[in-house]
Amino acid sequence: MKMLSLISFTKEGLEKVKEEKRLLLLKRPQAVDELRIAREMGDLSENAAYHVARAKLSQTDSRLRHLDNLIRRAHIHNPPIQGTVGLGSKVKLQNRDKAFEYQIVGSFEADPAQGKISHISPLGRLLMGKKIGDEVSVKTSSSLNPYKILNIS
Repeated sequence: MKMLSLISFTKEGLEKVKEEKRLLLLKRPQAVDELRIAREMGDLSENAAYHVARAKLSQTDSRLRHLDNLIRRAHIHNPPIQGTVGLGSKVKLQNRDKAFEYQIVGSFEADPAQGKISHISPLGRLLMGKKIGDEVSVKTSSSLNPYKILNIS
């Protein structure tokens, strides 16, 4: 029997996945009805409404399978030790003359534009387990970028 690898989530991130699944399950009967109505219109080979309805239902079912897989493989990490960076931590960093704040999240929750970086990203991986005052350096193709941890919450 094949062992499924676990997917790291924050508690909030997993709740968002479950909520998306719940909303899709509520919309699915409407998609099934649209397909049934389109099927009743006649010749399926030239029935654009049927093809659109079938594609919509297929996309919904595909997304539901994906969400089920995420939920089945989800692993919520224990809260990090106070003062230590872990999954779910909000970290304020200083990089030369700029300050940044990121939340460390699982890879499926990552959204850098929203200040959420994955615990397996280059910066996230370096920050895990660090404390206030610690410094990490991220190497890019052209330079070495140092960051100092100012605060963890």
